[in-house]
Amino acid sequence: MKFSTRSRYALRLMAELACCAPDKPLPLKEISERQQLSLKYLEQIVTPLARAGLVKSERGSQGGYRLVKPAAEYTAGEILRAMEGSVAPIPCLESEVNECPLCGQCFTLPFWTGLDEVINQYMDSVTLADLAHSLRNIQDPDGQNPSAGCSALKNN
Repeated sequence: MKFSTRSRYALRLMAELACCAPDKPLPLKEISERQQLSLKYLEQIVTPLARAGLVKSERGSQGGYRLVKPAAEYTAGEILRAMEGSVAPIPCLESEVNECPLCGQCFTLPFWTGLDEVINQYMDSVTLADLAHSLRNIQDPDGQNPSAGCSALKNN
């Protein structure tokens, strides 16, 4: 299984938003500069996140994007699924009901089902707050610079 660059960047974008004050929108240009990512690419990435209801845009000179709910209420799995759709390791596990005509005689299905469960359990165990905490530690490893990156938010 391989995740797209869009998904990797979506996690980075969301972590940056999680580090900002909840009521303060963050311009994509600022995220682009902090994460050294193309602004045009971030514009494409934020669209499915907004469509999924994970972020909200605010227009105007003080506009940008902000999270819809507290960072601790998002999971990495939720964000990745918004970008990728299903993350099932095989096509017959992509829907709620396995409609594969061979599923009753597939001796490898329990392996794939177990792998799918492990992947989803792990992705859903990591919160956006966890990722934001990791970002804060990278941007300000000593915790000494209150203006470093996203350290404006300590309790999200």
